[in-house]
Amino acid sequence: MELRQLEYFVTVADERNFTRAAAKLHVTQPGVSAQIRQLERELGQELLDRSGRVTRLTEAGEVVLPFARAALGAVAGARLAVDELSGLLRGHVAVGMVSQSASLDIPELLAGFHRHHPAIEITLAENSSDHLAEGVRTGTYDLAFIGLGPEPPRGLAVQVVSDEPIVAAVSADATLCAGADSVSLAEIADQSLISLPVGTGLRACVDAAYASAGLHPRVGFEASDPRTLARLAARGLGLAFLPASAARAHGDGLHVITVSDPPMRGRLALTWRSDASGSPAARALIAHARAEFGEPG
Repeated sequence: MELRQLEYFVTVADERNFTRAAAKLHVTQPGVSAQIRQLERELGQELLDRSGRVTRLTEAGEVVLPFARAALGAVAGARLAVDELSGLLRGHVAVGMVSQSASLDIPELLAGFHRHHPAIEITLAENSSDHLAEGVRTGTYDLAFIGLGPEPPRGLAVQVVSDEPIVAAVSADATLCAGADSVSLAEIADQSLISLPVGTGLRACVDAAYASAGLHPRVGFEASDPRTLARLAARGLGLAFLPASAARAHGDGLHVITVSDPPMRGRLALTWRSDASGSPAARALIAHARAEFGEPG
């Protein structure tokens, strides 16, 4: 029994068609058929029912399939273990990030990791914190940089990498609170808000703060990029809640106001599956990211 035979059998079982399986394996269909026939002769049972338009597993095939998958998985694991022992990691890691994480130098993080592990393929995608957390749980992402709300994401390990005040920002010539530098939510309750959408960590913090004060936010504009919120506020279209660093980065066009009651914090966090079920490549990137960013001071 050869690994190639098991690989061909598993691929045909997944594709339920010899032609599609051969195309996926980049071999000829007769070659796939011949190898599986040889496997069936060695086992003394037919594994596939070829009588219909769709190839189906026989009863014997149903029994053999999980063992075939396990054998192929064990071989792949052995190769990864040897690569890890020799210092050469291979594979693929998927990273997610929210737009607010522009304050973190994630490109430099990934570039540094790539210099140490050039054989690992890395992909990066942007999404909302809720979608990223769910993607980490389901395995779509190996790790993600998310905005944290009042409660940490369920079932995930978290390391906070940025923690700063959430401030209110209005146009520089606004008359809000006569130019006050600090306000309570009650004092700005009638303002039209410019906010990140539901599903983001910052929005969750803002909504929780309003709820704790017995208030209801009046959201007039939503955008997924804090820089867009700052530009809208600078044009006098409302009051934007922003991380302090994003408000400062906009320059002189904004008047920044501290929210003192209740105070709000904007936190970015690295998150990954807490069950350590990721690949060696994913575990290496998680360790690299944790060491590079550390906990905020």
